[in-house]
Amino acid sequence: MKIIDVHAHPVFFGKGKTKPETDKLVAYAKSLGIEKMVCLGDVLVHGPNPSAEQLEAINTQSEQLLAWHPDFFIPFCYLNPTLGEKSLRSELDRCLAAGFQGIKLEIANNARDPVMEPLMRAAAEHDIPVLQHTWDTLGKAMRKTHSDPSDTCLLARRFPDTKVIMAHLYGFGVRGVLEAIGLPNLYIDTSSCLPFAGLIEYAVEKLGPDRILYGSDIPIRELGQCIGRVTGSDISPSAKEKILYSNAHTLFKLA
Repeated sequence: MKIIDVHAHPVFFGKGKTKPETDKLVAYAKSLGIEKMVCLGDVLVHGPNPSAEQLEAINTQSEQLLAWHPDFFIPFCYLNPTLGEKSLRSELDRCLAAGFQGIKLEIANNARDPVMEPLMRAAAEHDIPVLQHTWDTLGKAMRKTHSDPSDTCLLARRFPDTKVIMAHLYGFGVRGVLEAIGLPNLYIDTSSCLPFAGLIEYAVEKLGPDRILYGSDIPIRELGQCIGRVTGSDISPSAKEKILYSNAHTLFKLA
C-alpha cells in the first residue's frame, strides 16, 4: 500500500542532517511503502520561540533535504507568528520560491492568539495548509502556548478558507475528534504516542475517512508502528488507502 507521511522531522536536534543519514532514512521509509514525506524541520532545536534568523536556518536545512531527494520530501515552512506579518511573509515567500508546500506551527503561541490572522490570510492566499501542533492541554498552564484541540478547531472555524491540519490524533484523542466535527477545512493527522485501541476507528466513524491523514512524528516514533496502527485498524480497505495516501495526495495536489 502506498503511503504519504504528513508529519516527520528528518532532522531532530541536529541529528539526521547529513546526506548519509538522510539517504538511510529515505531508503528505510521507501522499504515500508512511504513514497513521500512531509519535512517539518528541526522545530525545537532553538526552543519554543525561535528568531527570524533561527527560522531561516531551520527552513534552509529542509531546503537541503529537498535538494537531495526532490521526489521524496515535501517541506513545510516553519514560522513564528509572534514575529509579525512582515517577518513571516518574508520567510514564507522565500520558502515557497524554494518549493515548500505548507506552513508548520509549533508552540510559540496558542492558536487562538490574534497574531495568527496575518499567517492564516497568507496561507489562504497561497492555498497551502497550516499544520498546527496540538495536544490535550485542558486545564494545564502550558496551554498559553500549546494549542488544545478546541483552540486549533476554533482557528479552522475562524478561517474557513484556510486548510488546517490538527497534528497528533494520539495527543488529543477522543475530545479532539469531537471538536473537529463539522469543520470541512480541518484535517487531523494520526501522529504521536503509542497506539490506543479504537481511536482510528472512532475518528473514521465521527469524521469520515476523507479528513484523516497518516503521520508518524519520526524520529520520536517508529515508522512501522505508526503505519501498523492504521493498517491494523478495523476500518475498510478504502478508508485505509485514503488515510495512508490519497487524502494527502489530493491535499498537496500531487501529479
